[in-house]
Amino acid sequence: MKKACILKASPRKKGNTYSLLEPVVKKLEEGGCRCREFDLYEMEVLPCLACRGCQQDWSAANCVRRDDMGPVFEAVMESDLIIFASPIYAWYCTAPLKAAMDRMVYAFNKYYGPEKGPAIWAGKSVAIVTTCGYKPEKGTDLFEEGVRRYCKHSGLEYIGKLAERHLGYDVEFMDEEKQRHAEEFADALLKRSV
Repeated sequence: MKKACILKASPRKKGNTYSLLEPVVKKLEEGGCRCREFDLYEMEVLPCLACRGCQQDWSAANCVRRDDMGPVFEAVMESDLIIFASPIYAWYCTAPLKAAMDRMVYAFNKYYGPEKGPAIWAGKSVAIVTTCGYKPEKGTDLFEEGVRRYCKHSGLEYIGKLAERHLGYDVEFMDEEKQRHAEEFADALLKRSV
C-alpha cells in the first residue's frame, strides 16, 4: 500500500474517533504508507443534488457543486486505500461523511447518465474506523453493512472495520487494549497490500 485517503468525520478533534484513528495513521505511515487526511467538519461539503452533471465526463470524478470536495476526489483517485473515520450517530456515520459518500458514489460511478459507464475508482480498498456507545456488533453493524453494499456497488474492496465502544463521558476512552487493537488493525491493512 502506497497511499491512503482518510476522511475524518468527528466534530471533536480530541474525541474518541480521532484518538482511535491516531495510532492507525502512525502505524500506516511507519509502514511506508503516505496518508492524506481530510477533516470534513472543517470543510464545506454540500449534499448531492442528484443532477447527474458528474456523468458527462468519464475521465475523472467531477461535480457541478463548487465546495471543498475537489481535493478529496483527487486524493481518492491517487490512493490505494480509503478510510472512513466517524463516530456512530443514530446508527450511521455523521452527516459530513454521509454527504461526502453520496457525492463520491455519483462522481466516481459513471452509472447514472444516458449511457452506463465505468466505476473509475474500482479496485480501491475501503476500511472503517469508528466508535460508538453500544457494543460494536449492535452499534456499528448498520454502518458497516451500508459500507459493504457501497463497496459492492462501486467495485471497491471492503477490507475491514476497527470499532471501539465508549462507556460514558466520565470514563477515559483510550486505553492500552484500544491502542493495541488500533496498531493491529493498521498492521492488517498494511499486510493486505503486500
